[in-house]
Amino acid sequence: MIVTTNPATGDRLAAYDLHDDAYVEAALAAAANAQKIWRKRPVGERVHLLRNIAKALRAGKSRYAEMVTREMGKPIVEAEAEIEKCAYNCDFYAEHAADYLADEALVSNASQSAVVFDPLGVVLAIMPWNYPFWQFFRFAAPAFAAGNGAILKHANNVPECALAIEEIMREAGCPEGLFATLLIKPSKVAAIIADDRIAAVTLTGSTEVGAIVASQAGKALKKQVLELGGSDPFIVLADADLEEAATVAVKARYINVGQSCVNAKRFIVEESIADRFVELFCAKVAALKIGDPMARDTNIGPMARENLMTGLHAQVEKTVAAGARLMAGGKPLDRAGFYYAPTVLDHVRPDMAAFSEETFGPVAAIIRVKDAVEAVRLANQTEYGLGSAIWSRDIARARQLAREIDAGAVFINGMVASDPRYPFGGIKRSGYGRELGVYGIREFVNIKTVWIGPAVAAEPAKKISEKAGAQ
Repeated sequence: MIVTTNPATGDRLAAYDLHDDAYVEAALAAAANAQKIWRKRPVGERVHLLRNIAKALRAGKSRYAEMVTREMGKPIVEAEAEIEKCAYNCDFYAEHAADYLADEALVSNASQSAVVFDPLGVVLAIMPWNYPFWQFFRFAAPAFAAGNGAILKHANNVPECALAIEEIMREAGCPEGLFATLLIKPSKVAAIIADDRIAAVTLTGSTEVGAIVASQAGKALKKQVLELGGSDPFIVLADADLEEAATVAVKARYINVGQSCVNAKRFIVEESIADRFVELFCAKVAALKIGDPMARDTNIGPMARENLMTGLHAQVEKTVAAGARLMAGGKPLDRAGFYYAPTVLDHVRPDMAAFSEETFGPVAAIIRVKDAVEAVRLANQTEYGLGSAIWSRDIARARQLAREIDAGAVFINGMVASDPRYPFGGIKRSGYGRELGVYGIREFVNIKTVWIGPAVAAEPAKKISEKAGAQ
């Protein structure tokens, strides 16, 4: 049984029975059968499902947002934005999927040759609690458009959201069996990954869990996309617009109560402007309103679980004990629920926990550096490589520095965010593979070469390259 807790109060919310082995077997069989039919439908027909999902999400936005806030504590305004973003993602792929999946002609020694994009099959999606709807629909919209089916294993603290996704899919007219939510223990996942009816796996979650799933999927030789942890640097150079940089920095750190892999976490600031930046940053943090996540003026709600709060506090205590200066917060709040005060740590060094570990909560680490060279070096001094940001008025210089940062994305004078118009993913221990954009829809397809004879005389590689460039 799964028992959920309201993070804003600590009170029990609801209890859910787990699905038994017979239910899981029936879901796998139904998904495999439904996907064999779905894959044969033209893309233009598949995207009708995406448009219907978008309509269903918008129609139920208030109700679904309240589920998110109730189960994991996200402020209600942010939860509503999450639902709207899911709908936009579906609309985006409904418009662009046919182009992204169109055959691509090749120049070769064949009379004709092309690359075609065929669906892989049923994909197991293992998803986290921090964006209960977005994490799934970010993957699902392109996956369904590409002709795949999906099985969802969601985090066990958001079962109401997981079941609501199943409701949305039914309401949108999803073919019966093509999608299912499974309420199961984590110990059941390995057998599902190994099942022949599962073609691939996508996981968003911790680096530790990602390594386990990668090993299980790798043993079965199945494709994976892993979007894992992050310790994103936010570099502020001496010529930056400090007012704007501080405003965006606070949002980048404290949105979703700091519980996102792609939150800015390490604020690397040139020494010459560090005092002024810290002053601005702390003033804006002090203005954040902590309160009931259902209230529309709340900026900071509770953390999702008590153990996350206590783990974060341990990291803060270790960092302060090692010599960092506590500028704000630094402790759980004396109230019901799992609230942690928005925290600012200054003079953080690379040997401190707030630098070397991922801090998954409302804690900002400020690191002072002498110049841009040191800023980039420290930005890369992490096992993670998800997102990053550079703030500077010198765009040409910032673009050069961006090429030196080891990350899946670099945002210059902006806040890192996922968006269907461009790819999203990381390197190093932040995972591999990409979601969103054209690259995301092509992760769960068979990129197949079709060669049609008879062969023609081979051409020099230079001519082939020139022809391909002309196309």
